[in-house]
Amino acid sequence: MTRARREDAPTTPADPAERAREIALRLLTHSPRSCAQLREKLIARDVEPAVAEALIERYVEVGLLDDAALAAQIARTRHAERGLAPRAIRQELQRKGFEPADIEAALEPIPQAIDDRARELARKRWDALAHVAPEARVRRVVGMLARRGYSPSSAFAVVKDWQRADTAGET
Repeated sequence: MTRARREDAPTTPADPAERAREIALRLLTHSPRSCAQLREKLIARDVEPAVAEALIERYVEVGLLDDAALAAQIARTRHAERGLAPRAIRQELQRKGFEPADIEAALEPIPQAIDDRARELARKRWDALAHVAPEARVRRVVGMLARRGYSPSSAFAVVKDWQRADTAGET
């Protein structure tokens, strides 16, 4: 059984700029992207680099693309929702192709040291591992904080606080 082509079915536009616009709008409708991510996706879909660059410049001009605002939003959500440290957030923003100035501006409001969110995550994990041997418990909580981008010394300091609290009988 073959499918008949519908007359109202969309066709691929002949104009490369129009095709690039359609691809870009489809990508941006799905999720916000940095200029570098959009450029990469367009080129991967055989859009000429010059056409992709012109389109991105126009979208920046009209406000459809704003790397600084997107970087700040990503930094806030990664820290608040996942408890990531600035180091881990910086790596993610670099992978996404943000400019160094946008990354630094996005990370500015996030505390560099262990903060309440990290302590909360560590405490939750610490309590969940109450049945585990003390050495393994320390390793697991420190490892969890390290995966979120906190330095080993900061992570160990938090864990030592929880150990002292448990030894003193505090909750």
